[in-house]
Amino acid sequence: MALEIAPLPGALGARITGVDLGRDIGAETFAAIHAAWLEYLVLVFPGQDLSADAQVRFTEKFGALGLRKRKVARPEGDAVHPGVMLITNIREDGKPIGSLPDGEMMFHSDGAYSAEPYRYTLLYAIDVPPVGGDTLFANMYRAFDTLPEALKERLADCHGYHEYYAGSVRKDAPSGDYSGSYVHPLFIEHEETHRTALYVSRLITTRIKELPEGESAAVLEELFAHAERPEFVYRHVWTRGDFVMWDNRCSNHARTDFPESERRQLRRTTVLGTAPAAARLSSAA
Repeated sequence: MALEIAPLPGALGARITGVDLGRDIGAETFAAIHAAWLEYLVLVFPGQDLSADAQVRFTEKFGALGLRKRKVARPEGDAVHPGVMLITNIREDGKPIGSLPDGEMMFHSDGAYSAEPYRYTLLYAIDVPPVGGDTLFANMYRAFDTLPEALKERLADCHGYHEYYAGSVRKDAPSGDYSGSYVHPLFIEHEETHRTALYVSRLITTRIKELPEGESAAVLEELFAHAERPEFVYRHVWTRGDFVMWDNRCSNHARTDFPESERRQLRRTTVLGTAPAAARLSSAA
């Protein structure tokens, strides 16, 4: 079966069929997937049968695998590859076997609190609840493009503080160990497409460095609300066997609530990135 790439309706995303990611793929297929990723930001591969080892091998085709270096023991234990995170509410002896177990999760970009955030995130659905637990993806290119020009000029040289506590799904309810903090430009240039993206998120961005605290809070709320407008968002309703990959440099993602009584388990891998560079707004279009 030939590779087929079908754009999803709305702000971002494409559905790809005609490929078995559990097997090695050739250079031509890899190039087509990479090009589609840069164009559509989020790729959905339905009906995959993907082992953890196969997912790790596929992830490594796009760069260095992100490893989970924790201050405390990982809930997954040593039996799970160090580059794999289980996102699940399944518990054994009352303790989660993975991370981010329950509830709604605010929009964020993976690893934004680090000097070199993750370039890509890849997520495979093992168990999904009959309702809820959907993933929302926001197009941060469009968020930047549609900002008022006066706001772009005002924030052109500004930076955001990003910080996170492991396991937190809401900014107002931090949990777990302090993961870290870092300062990045508000407007970043994607190092491959050279397009400009808005780089803030409701969960992780805490303040604008160059603005007074009260002004910073008001401007951030304006940016969050703008980036989360429905016309910029694709909602993915998971089916078992879905494999979804997204570009953290130009998209944010969030999770909708789901019943605690229903099993949800997804397997995450990541690709390391580079420090986001400030956009050159004079040439950004």
